[in-house]
Amino acid sequence: MARFTIPRDIFFGKGSMSELKKLKGYKRAFIVTGGVIPKIGLLDKLTAILKEAGMETDAYIDVEPDPSVETVMRGKERMLEFGPDIIVAIGGGSAIDAAKAMYVFYEHPHLTFEDIKEPNSVPRLRNKAIFVAIPSTSGTASEVTSFAVITDTHNKVKYPIADSDLTPDIAILDSEITATMPPELVAHTGLDALTHAVEAYVAKCRSSFTNPLAIHSIAMMYGYLKASYDGDIDARGEMHIAQCIAGMAFTNAQLGITHSLAHKVGGPFNLPHGLCNAILLPYVIQYNQKDDAALRHYANIARRLGLPGLTEKILANSLIEGIRNLIKSLNVPATFEEAGVREFLFNMEKRAIAEEAYLDPCTQFNPRETSVDDLEKILECAYYGRPVTF
Repeated sequence: MARFTIPRDIFFGKGSMSELKKLKGYKRAFIVTGGVIPKIGLLDKLTAILKEAGMETDAYIDVEPDPSVETVMRGKERMLEFGPDIIVAIGGGSAIDAAKAMYVFYEHPHLTFEDIKEPNSVPRLRNKAIFVAIPSTSGTASEVTSFAVITDTHNKVKYPIADSDLTPDIAILDSEITATMPPELVAHTGLDALTHAVEAYVAKCRSSFTNPLAIHSIAMMYGYLKASYDGDIDARGEMHIAQCIAGMAFTNAQLGITHSLAHKVGGPFNLPHGLCNAILLPYVIQYNQKDDAALRHYANIARRLGLPGLTEKILANSLIEGIRNLIKSLNVPATFEEAGVREFLFNMEKRAIAEEAYLDPCTQFNPRETSVDDLEKILECAYYGRPVTF
């Protein structure tokens, strides 16, 4: 048996945040955010909308990039003091992920972070509140997924929490918000979203529900990401929708070793998650295409994008080249060496990263069976820019 889970309602388009005015029966809304959201007026706008719907509000505004366990626990305490019946996260993936984890501990205060590390270990939610997610970036798709990535700052490890109950009740894709994103953030988050879709299309849990979503979002992002990076507002609106469609695909189809490695690389190398995915994706495609089914799926993607090639092998290589050209057009480094990771640090950390990535939940859904040794070799290829030939 398989399962397909998405939010009950997804509101999208310009000004769609105003739909929250129509919510009935809720009295206390707790807002979770961070970064520039309070500074550019979006927190005030959201607060006004919620108050117009008759709700009392409180806000936790100190979520940092790559939110920590400590941040989650501080937010949980604020939630317990306020007692909301609706939780609203607004911001990038970090704010939404942090809010998801806070939500778990608000509903079940006796739990520790260790209790929810394993997939599907979160107890039932929605005993106290519902969850609304409003993304300000076009990449993580946390507004429609059952995942939250939280950082253990002491061990410098990112842990993906996974449970279907983490999927928000309402997702709001307001295209007005995306106009605030700087180009580098557009590039990193967009390439993260593209990786979501590509991995979902070849993952072991792919299905007839997820395949159309994955390949359509790939086509949208391949066509709109460069224009979005260049500041085209309409393209940014399309990217905001495309990354959400990719999220609906990967939260049900799962991901693969691009994300297994990216989850573990970002901390030691101090690199953004989307950048790590962008660097790794071409090398993982090279590795996975040794699997016949994965090769066929990569060739299908290339055909959909109109890339050249008569054989599946040539088409898969065209896909790799197309992704590399897109990455280059966005001024994103192609290797970890280009990204500024020092060689001695890389050599010191690579084995531990490979070992941790092997244990990452995403690894089990990769189309090709892997090993710690293979993951370490992929990292080496992605550092030096060498082709994957094993």
